Amino acid sequence: MPDLTWKEAILQVLRDQTEAMHYTEIAEAIAERGLRSELGATPASSVAATLATSLQSEVVRVARGYYALQKGPEQPSLQPVPVSIEEADDTGLINAFGMYWSREFVLWGSAPRVLGQQQGGTPVDFSGERGVYLLHDGRAVVYVGRTTDQTLGVRLKQHTADRLNGRWDRFSWFGVYPVSESGQLDNSAVGTYDLDMLIVTMEALLIEGLEPPQNRKRGDDFKAVEFLQVQDPELHKTQIIQLIDDLKKRL
Repeated sequence: MPDLTWKEAILQVLRDQTEAMHYTEIAEAIAERGLRSELGATPASSVAATLATSLQSEVVRVARGYYALQKGPEQPSLQPVPVSIEEADDTGLINAFGMYWSREFVLWGSAPRVLGQQQGGTPVDFSGERGVYLLHDGRAVVYVGRTTDQTLGVRLKQHTADRLNGRWDRFSWFGVYPVSESGQLDNSAVGTYDLDMLIVTMEALLIEGLEPPQNRKRGDDFKAVEFLQVQDPELHKTQIIQLIDDLKKRL
């Protein structure tokens, strides 16, 4: 399996494309192809930083977050746009989200961990995230909540013991805290947002959460990074212990 640098991996992915790709899509392609053995907790951010600092002579930025190989004058439609790390890595009001995560993959102890990862990346605990969340019964949304004074992990745990306990089996969440390279939530991150960005975010949350059949794409400019759920490894150990205890009782 090849183990390329970020720069080499990005170039290899873009060489196979006829259209520009968003940096999050490039990161996913690198993971899918196994071009790097170590991806860290935030491969999309690593790709964005590499594009902004090391590839400006080989790659052209054609729109906010979208890049393609610079192929010269025979491709006049790809006009370069000035890029900076801050601009390339800016996802707006929402910095991370997860869709239709399983309630059964979380160990609901005194301090539950809500684990997820970018494709191929290191798992991150989102229990301290803040933002909004949805509870699902199958695919239907049965509850919408927010995490302000209390964190995502605390609010979800409460719903395992309140009136909603038997009414949900999955949850989705949209968080404002970004993930640092070390794999920790950055609760110190602050920013300024204009009205257009607020409206875009509201539209995107509704589209993602409700999935209306006539909407064929996400809200415009919604670039938050999606994280895939990871089952808590302690849950498997607990299940094995429970199974052994059950077998002992039958003997």
